[in-house]
Amino acid sequence: MEKDPVCGMTVDPKRPPGGTSTYGGKTYYFCSAGCKASFDRTPAKFAK
Repeated sequence: MEKDPVCGMTVDPKRPPGGTSTYGGKTYYFCSAGCKASFDRTPAKFAK
């Protein structure tokens, strides 16, 4: 399981409901399209 970097919700990496984004060579998984959109606007804010 992976953690949505925006809201902290647990996400199944095999079927992330919100999709994925790659930033800094790492793939991030999202629980919703809204969380993905927030991340895509300012990835440095959420990437750790």
